[in-house]
Amino acid sequence: MARRQARSEQSEQERAELLDKIKADFDARLARLAADPAEWVTFIETVASFGAQYTLNNQFLLLMQAEERQMTPTFFLPFGNKAGTSGWKKHKRSVRKGEKAFKVWAPIRRQPTEEEAQRWEAEGRKVQRDEHGRPVKQVVGFRLSSTFDLSQTDGEPFEVPTVQRARRIKTVGGQVPQLLDGDGPTGVYDDIVKLIKDAGYAFDLAAPGSQYLGKANGVTVTGLGVRQVLVRDDVSPAQRTKTSMHELAHIRCDHTTGVRLGEDLHRGRKETEAESVAHLCCQALGLDTQIYSDAYVLGWANGDMDLVKECAQTVLRVAKAILADLTPADTTSSATDDAEDGDAEDGDTAQ
Repeated sequence: MARRQARSEQSEQERAELLDKIKADFDARLARLAADPAEWVTFIETVASFGAQYTLNNQFLLLMQAEERQMTPTFFLPFGNKAGTSGWKKHKRSVRKGEKAFKVWAPIRRQPTEEEAQRWEAEGRKVQRDEHGRPVKQVVGFRLSSTFDLSQTDGEPFEVPTVQRARRIKTVGGQVPQLLDGDGPTGVYDDIVKLIKDAGYAFDLAAPGSQYLGKANGVTVTGLGVRQVLVRDDVSPAQRTKTSMHELAHIRCDHTTGVRLGEDLHRGRKETEAESVAHLCCQALGLDTQIYSDAYVLGWANGDMDLVKECAQTVLRVAKAILADLTPADTTSSATDDAEDGDAEDGDTAQ
């Protein structure tokens, strides 16, 4: 009994130390992003390799652990449940014996009681309810859970389910879509334009120097009776795709609606968010673009970690949503479904 209690106390101490370490590392990374625009560019490049799959907390947490192990992460899934319907087991792969797990923050989902729901609402927290007003199952917290990188597993062949791959395996008349002039995935531009129109904006190509467009590559115009996106008509397909994505990012980041009340959304921040989303999405789609790196990018932050955190969370949220919308429904891999849910049945080390 005493031995078991000692182990429990040691486990709690180790957990507390890990949480302190995670918090310190998170703050340090956020401080670097706030202080140096180059660090922001590096962060967006790193995030692009995962296609915005993970939250900001998990991006930082996985990077911390990968750096400690001096490895480049590829793709993470939990071990898998006993039934073999989740994680690596679902894909007929097994984690090698002795491999040390990575940790991620996994959501805890359950149905709160009415008393809990009322208390949360009194505290200003949003509670999801059904049509009868009853609380429904929802995320009520987070826990550290185990996950493993592809490089830690063996088994059936596995291709990382990127958005680019999903679009390329979508066949049209039995043919695999080819790259557009070697610069961008076929069909992406048309789908981006559709997302812009679905948001309630007209879309047109325009001559440089024309009304509203001026010297810009693209512009989103809002005003009395006007909701329009204009993109230069004399640029390459790749540039046209990238510029259209940038304008879609402005729309999805709510830069044009005025709904983000209380936030300091001046031009520097808007351009940082939109260009970061555009670069992240284009790279995930296989279209290499040069990220916005003028001196004023992130200069508006003045070292404010809270502002940079909000900006980073917005970029990840918007990019993830856009990429989800651009992923063909019939080719979407279920491999990403439990990437952050952490349903592993094993502990820190594979047995």
